[in-house]
Amino acid sequence: MTKRIWNFSAGPAVLPESVLEEAKENLLSLGSTGIGILEHSHRGKAFIAVYEETVALCREVGGIPSDYQVLFLQGGASTQFFSIPMNFLTADQTADYLVTGSWSEKAIEEAKRFGKTHIACSSKDKNYSYIPKAISYSEKPAYVHFTSNNTIFGTQWAAEPEIPAGTDLICDASSDIFSRPIDVTKYGMIYAGAQKNLGPSGVTLVLMRNDLVERGAKDLPPMLQYRTHAKNDSMYNTPPTFAIYLMGLVLKWIKANGGLAGVGERNAAKAGKLYAYLDQSKLFKSTAATDSRSQMNVTFVTGNEELDAKFCSAATKAGFDGLKGHRSVGGMRASIYNAFPPAGIDALIDFLKKFEAENA
Repeated sequence: MTKRIWNFSAGPAVLPESVLEEAKENLLSLGSTGIGILEHSHRGKAFIAVYEETVALCREVGGIPSDYQVLFLQGGASTQFFSIPMNFLTADQTADYLVTGSWSEKAIEEAKRFGKTHIACSSKDKNYSYIPKAISYSEKPAYVHFTSNNTIFGTQWAAEPEIPAGTDLICDASSDIFSRPIDVTKYGMIYAGAQKNLGPSGVTLVLMRNDLVERGAKDLPPMLQYRTHAKNDSMYNTPPTFAIYLMGLVLKWIKANGGLAGVGERNAAKAGKLYAYLDQSKLFKSTAATDSRSQMNVTFVTGNEELDAKFCSAATKAGFDGLKGHRSVGGMRASIYNAFPPAGIDALIDFLKKFEAENA
């Protein structure tokens, strides 16, 4: 087998090797069915069993109460950017957005198509390098939306923002979903593209309180109503069967590794070790404010674009993939999601030390 290298990709991202091995075994035949997981009908007993197990694991791992729906949708988080206001915002209402990066920018732009919007806080003044502490809400927001982790800028909310009473909190958790313990009951809705912490690209996990599902607009095409997918167990149309299956395997892996508390501790340790090196380095420096640093995406620079480029080139040759920063900000970014192994952090730090000794 081709030797696997250290994959720091921001998404699609690294998956647990044990998950990939099990999936490989089921490509030709799912268990003893004689039909591979990619070939099973979504209406057949074999896949229905996979679906039900994945939902049950999601509820168990995430502590999701029975009054919340677990939906597997398509179109990525970007489709949710317009689906949310389309369902829950009218022309005479205002939705509040906490703008901390490119994805929350995109989300609020979509909302403007359907109603009024209010920027309750923003960190754009410092190129989204921090999470704002001061938040100013509108009088009666239809909902409050925030992005819990900002992949491009390497920042993350340490906890949920406090919101006005009687308002629903909606979160785009695409890049840190199930990376640490979470109290789902604090949210009306959580959504996340699977391709960073939950599985492959192609499926979006949506957790939504039942009353919010029913509150959604009813004059939309069926595919654009959350109630349609809730009533049909995410199978109103053909669902992304393989992505759902693989998500189930990842959830099993999370459960076997101590659940959200266990992976949370491991993620904190991985990020902490890398930030500790960057803080003492004479060449590299973290770009995010200390109290806003992401445990999922560690962004850093040398302060010299040519040296950044040299580092990225050398890192690729040394077997480190995906370290080049997003094209909009440059520099470097190490994405170290749930499945990224601690040994990869040690290997990266050793390489950083070597590069610094040669180029400081």
